Amino acid sequence: DEKLRGEHDNKTIGLLLCKGKDEVVAQYALTGYDQPIGISDYQLSKAIPENLKSALPSIEEVEEELTSFLDKDKNP
Repeated sequence: DEKLRGEHDNKTIGLLLCKGKDEVVAQYALTGYDQPIGISDYQLSKAIPENLKSALPSIEEVEEELTSFLDKDKNP
């Protein structure tokens, strides 16, 4: 929220996607969150039909876009 939420945006709700298990990152992301949450392991490649996979960005493309966005925030 502190990096992306605008002045008039409501508190963020949604999914927290993790590439791997990192309790420190998850704890930081959930700091101050006092609602019940569900935790699940999800295999994207098994859940999406083959004909839709080509329409979605790869994991690497998503990571690159997020890194670029966060780098702009650090070095405006």
